[in-house]
Amino acid sequence: MFLLSKTDKRQHPPLYASTVAAGFPSPADDYMEGALDLNEFLISHPAATFMVRVEGASMTGAGILSGDVLIVDRSVESRSGHIVIAIISGELTVKRLIKGDNGWFLKAEHPDYPPTKIDPDAECSIWGVVTGSVRRFVP
Repeated sequence: MFLLSKTDKRQHPPLYASTVAAGFPSPADDYMEGALDLNEFLISHPAATFMVRVEGASMTGAGILSGDVLIVDRSVESRSGHIVIAIISGELTVKRLIKGDNGWFLKAEHPDYPPTKIDPDAECSIWGVVTGSVRRFVP
């Protein structure tokens, strides 16, 4: 885990109030909103939060790529539609939790991966709800 403590003396990068256009460019705005502490921005419940690195392609449709770091909050009650970290037969997996007509499913966000029905008798538990992700573009 790479959480920064409140006593960490690192400088926080500035957060500019203007947004950046993802379509047509707009004039730059020099107004700075303040400093951005990524811990405060990404983590609502520090004592209940952990991070895990993704391996695999089953969630690419949700914008989760192999190598991403997921922020997972164990204090958030999971519900249908949430992306969750689940343990199935001792293995961690990230999937979308879905309540269907025939029960609960863990659904991948990639067509090559079928949904997994959660059998009430199976060894399956939800470890937490994914609340965010971090991705580096340049090492």
